[in-house]
Amino acid sequence: MDQFTINLLFVGASFALYIGIAIWARAGSTSEFYAAGRGVHPVTNGMATAADWMSAASFISMAGLIAFVGYDNSTYLMGWTGGYVLLALLLAPYLRKFGKFTVSEFIGDRFYSPTARLVAVICLIIASTTYVIGQMTGVGVAFGRFLEVDSTTGLLIGAVIVFAYAVFGGMKGVTYTQVAQYCVLILAYTIPAIFISLQLTGNPIPALGLFGNAADGTPLLQTLDGIVTDLGFKEYTAHNGDTFNMVLFTLSLMIGTAGLPHVIMRFFTVPKVADARWSAGWALVFIALLYLTAPAVGAMARLNITQQFWPEGATGEPVALETIASDPAYNWMKTWEQTGLLGWEDKNGDGKIAYFNDGDAEAKAAMEAAGWGSENELTNFNRDILVLANPEIANLPGWVIGLVAAGGLAAALSTAAGLLLAISSAVSHDLIKGSINPAISEKGELMSARVAMAVAIAVATYLGMNPPGFAAQTVALAFGLAAASIFPVLMMGIFTKVNNKGAVAGMLAGLITTLVYIFLHKGWLFIPDTNSFTDADPLLGTIKSTSFGAVGALINFAVAFIVSKATSPIPQEISDLVESVRIPRGAGAAQDH
Repeated sequence: MDQFTINLLFVGASFALYIGIAIWARAGSTSEFYAAGRGVHPVTNGMATAADWMSAASFISMAGLIAFVGYDNSTYLMGWTGGYVLLALLLAPYLRKFGKFTVSEFIGDRFYSPTARLVAVICLIIASTTYVIGQMTGVGVAFGRFLEVDSTTGLLIGAVIVFAYAVFGGMKGVTYTQVAQYCVLILAYTIPAIFISLQLTGNPIPALGLFGNAADGTPLLQTLDGIVTDLGFKEYTAHNGDTFNMVLFTLSLMIGTAGLPHVIMRFFTVPKVADARWSAGWALVFIALLYLTAPAVGAMARLNITQQFWPEGATGEPVALETIASDPAYNWMKTWEQTGLLGWEDKNGDGKIAYFNDGDAEAKAAMEAAGWGSENELTNFNRDILVLANPEIANLPGWVIGLVAAGGLAAALSTAAGLLLAISSAVSHDLIKGSINPAISEKGELMSARVAMAVAIAVATYLGMNPPGFAAQTVALAFGLAAASIFPVLMMGIFTKVNNKGAVAGMLAGLITTLVYIFLHKGWLFIPDTNSFTDADPLLGTIKSTSFGAVGALINFAVAFIVSKATSPIPQEISDLVESVRIPRGAGAAQDH
């Protein structure tokens, strides 16, 4: 059986499972659409939360970024994991106790203001839409490779699948679909990692193999450091970046995580506040299975790809075009080339493909002196393909490659469904029912939620065709927006007596300053000819657009407290409500309004 047929079997079987679950668990009421009827078991919810949380950025893109940058990109691991702990301890139980359907509804009621609710809807839609772009980008990459079509066609196919199970299933259907998707994605991530760790180190546990010895007896990381530095790249295990920017970026990811509405919504689906705490604990266990493996996947993938282009090491010769054409070990290059995400060119006509850092003067001179030209001949290597291509590069069995195809799609689709649900809930429940038409019937609200999700899918698909970066980088921008706008107002809503005017002013200040900074640094120079965005130099010290969320959050807090102090205090009934939410009576049933 050829690889394409195996891929179709794995992907088709997983999709049949997802759609079947969505039909079985179809939402029949707004309570089921928004919160799965508040009847999800904590372990089930923990697994669904893990799938919702571990997106295309985690499965497809994060290890690729770690592989190409090394230690400095461990910030993704630290920020996302630390942020989830913040969410579990500081927000989830209290928000569940409040008993609302959506984050925006909590903000509107806590700050006794329809305006606050509306501003929260705007913040939520902007952050979630930015996030979903990264997921749809991942969908296009995965579908493009494993169905052997270009990434745009793959993206359109993925959008149809999301529509099929998310629009009709709502939170109830999405929850049980995400449980299945978690099982698929964690198997798809860990099984290839075990195979590759055994190949390179003899250790079946990738996290331990990372710190073990390679086949020649030297430590794996030492071997990797030697190879990449010989080719003019920075030492893999060294910190070469700006420490201040690294800290800010990690903080932005942490507080952005704690402010992401699609994850917070998962804690509205359990029966009791205590269940919200247990859900958070179980989710952390399920997330750890992938996050402890990701650094090993990144390092081993970098070692494999480098050794493929320099089979005898940097002192030998680069791989020959004749070898690429005839050796089955290089078939992965031909198939990925069809997606447009991998490309190479023999620029000096020597019949070899030299991959090195042509931005390093010493490496460039050494390669030119050896007769391999002065330019890197690997002209395109999209970092988002590395995890998906890793089993092929390592020559793993065809069924493992098919499993990875299903896993990559499960990761992207599970988070995309959660984000789209958050967007549709904000539009239907908070905007239409909360502001435009409070008298709308339950049936009408359910229909408006499904229409809103369909529109959101269409918008996300279009934007996914023109992403402002790799999947994980695009997601990082979304975290910055959530950090600057949503996290501060949730924290102030639970732990302070900030009033409605302060909350609105803070959200707007945080959102606007962060958006302006991102567009000035990242997106204000859209070039139609290249279909890409151009980065400018940072406007404030060394702070990049992906790190500015932490600064935006500080602005949000500062403006909110200043405006609140300058205006009237909150009403007594709201003060009593804040006190009641913080009282640690989490073992009992949460109040529902």
